[in-house]
Amino acid sequence: MTELYRLGASLYIPTTRDDLVEIANGYKYPTLRSMIFCTEDAIGEHDLDWAITNLELKLCEFKCSGKLRFIRARNPSILSKLLSIQHISQVDGFVLPKVTRGNVDDYLPLLAGTPFKIMITLETREVFDPREMIAFRDLILERNYQQNILALRIGGNDLMKLIGIRRPRDRTIYQTPIGYVIANLVTIFKPYGFNLTAPVFEYLNEMTLLEEEIRQDLAYGLFGKTAIHPIQIPIIESFYSVRSQELDMARSLLAPGAAAVFRMHDTMCEVATHTGWAEATLRRAEIYGIGS
Repeated sequence: MTELYRLGASLYIPTTRDDLVEIANGYKYPTLRSMIFCTEDAIGEHDLDWAITNLELKLCEFKCSGKLRFIRARNPSILSKLLSIQHISQVDGFVLPKVTRGNVDDYLPLLAGTPFKIMITLETREVFDPREMIAFRDLILERNYQQNILALRIGGNDLMKLIGIRRPRDRTIYQTPIGYVIANLVTIFKPYGFNLTAPVFEYLNEMTLLEEEIRQDLAYGLFGKTAIHPIQIPIIESFYSVRSQELDMARSLLAPGAAAVFRMHDTMCEVATHTGWAEATLRRAEIYGIGS
């Protein structure tokens, strides 16, 4: 799905801000590829009415910018309200927080028949139970909800909160109990066609550790990562470019008449097992270019 690879580093933006138009239209952060206007955790209860009014007032000034624009709806009631406001078609979709098997039917039918893309956030205690995640996956497939689901977002901070920890400053998220959870989510959802995005990295002065975590994100098959500040964006997206050797192998794997198995750059290339990787590599190269 092309939109997935366009996500890049998604910046969360409280909808109470005065500069929503400048951000949405690409004036303030020109390199930003995707943004999520938040009406949930970034907004206090006392500011919620203003946050929605502010967004409604500014939507009419959103222009076609090539940016992916999402709104994080606080709950199903707020999602229903957002869908009724003028110019809501100026956004590409919605991020749905704290979705579970118990409330997914409150959210997804509201978006049935619309063009909006959906990103579901996995961030509740149910995420720790593989059996519950399998049941959740099967329910989504049974209801045919997956058609408009762009990705499942892993809410790392909310998951750590539930077990009473905070990310250490000298560890990637994969070196905490959440690493095990991410591995389970990957094996439960990805074989069934779901995409997953990577959790936020909450430190702004630990860039080497951020780089290591992005490498691990990609090794786990996660693409797209929440950014908490614009300075993280170029670092995250620099890892989404592809090496020239990778591009060579991808093109060779997809070439008409490619041998079933061949050696290239001292690597085994097998059409039957590596075609999906090759297709994804070409899409990444188109969007993020060739890296070192």
